[in-house]
Amino acid sequence: MFHQGVISMDRHFLDSIIERYEEASLTVERKMHAAISERIPSQLTIDQYWIIRYLRKRDRSTSSELADMFCVGKSSITAITTRLCDKNLIVRIPDGHDRRVIYLQLTREGERLADEIGDRIKDVLMLYLNHFEEQETIRFIETYEKLAGVLTQT
Repeated sequence: MFHQGVISMDRHFLDSIIERYEEASLTVERKMHAAISERIPSQLTIDQYWIIRYLRKRDRSTSSELADMFCVGKSSITAITTRLCDKNLIVRIPDGHDRRVIYLQLTREGERLADEIGDRIKDVLMLYLNHFEEQETIRFIETYEKLAGVLTQT
């Protein structure tokens, strides 16, 4: 369903914007994925890194929450988290009140690795963001956050 502001836009203009978005998004996704992958130790996949990073920012989570956040099936999350447990980067912690609920939490090694890789990725992102003026960077992140909010609501 279109937002009211979008309905009033010219269809040709909208098509042009969508095409530009698709091209830019493809390039950014491909290049950023490659740049981030290069900074992740070989024993981790990029999906494992994103799970670690998510847990680092939130302290703990359930498999269901992770599946919702990353838009994948619970079986995919279980496979990823099992490998992370095997690497001693996360632990499973039963809920004290409901034994059906299992939380996933980083170990100290998982926290250390998340911080180390996070610093490497920040260095890469800074190289790209330095091409923009401060106000451009602020407008970009505000617009990107707005898009994230719209996607979260749908």
